[in-house]
Amino acid sequence: MQPLSVSAQTRLLVVAPHPDDETIGCGLLVQQVLAAGGMVRLLLLTDGDNNPWPQRFIERRLRIDDAARKRWGVRRRAEVMHAIAQLGVPASALHPLGWSDMGITNRLRDDAFGSMAAIRAQLQEFQPSVICCPALDDRHPDHGAAHVLCSLALSDMPSAPTLLAYPVHGEANTERYPILVEAAADQQQRKSRALEENQTQMALSGRRMRRLALGPERYMAADTAAGDLRLPWRPPSALGRWLRLMVATPAGVQDWRWIDAPIARDPDGTYRFTWPSGHPLPKPAFAKLHLDWPTPWIFDHWGWHAL
Repeated sequence: MQPLSVSAQTRLLVVAPHPDDETIGCGLLVQQVLAAGGMVRLLLLTDGDNNPWPQRFIERRLRIDDAARKRWGVRRRAEVMHAIAQLGVPASALHPLGWSDMGITNRLRDDAFGSMAAIRAQLQEFQPSVICCPALDDRHPDHGAAHVLCSLALSDMPSAPTLLAYPVHGEANTERYPILVEAAADQQQRKSRALEENQTQMALSGRRMRRLALGPERYMAADTAAGDLRLPWRPPSALGRWLRLMVATPAGVQDWRWIDAPIARDPDGTYRFTWPSGHPLPKPAFAKLHLDWPTPWIFDHWGWHAL
């Protein structure tokens, strides 16, 4: 495993899709950067307002309307302020964008350039040396889309900072996440106290969140040049009419019906994205297979893949 070293020159930008992701993924690293004399900024993409099951449980209500979601978002924003205070982060370091919870993929699809510009504005203002964002293969749709957005926003920077990915949903094994942040007991305790401030999430997920607070933090280096045009999925043909293939590059985002997408099938059954010959695919490039119907299930079935 590779230890992650920090210094007074470290400028850490943590990208969190929802309140609590910053603490789960980077609570120890944040403390270590501050202790070394470095700078930290937290970029909060949403207020976590579309979080119906904990809200139903805590508020003892079945119907969640717009007013209820807004109230929940205000509550979660207050929780993240208390949480980062436990980590020693000043309130001025939190920069919320107020995007729609469970809507980052749609935002990327519908306003790719505006979304990338919002991330780039933060990069230009803060000038981070290290960025931590969710892992591409995190199956929460907001997390995978946040990774794609960060990678695309960095694509035209002449001297890009180090991009690290942290896991929240899924296994953080040492083979996939070889970069390690271990902490002293007092740092672990502060991370635990910070997570406890997220009372709305502790109600139903307290056991999982407390377990996450006990171990070291693990990261992987995001390789924006990796991948080829082969797609990892072999979806059932019966779903073909409802499947869609989204491809995101620095040149924009396209979302085709699977049956209309520019793909070919190799003799071994593997699908391949077919980019026009003579025109190199802008990198980094990412593909997502998804269903075109509403579902109460939060997580992606197929998720994103680097092309």
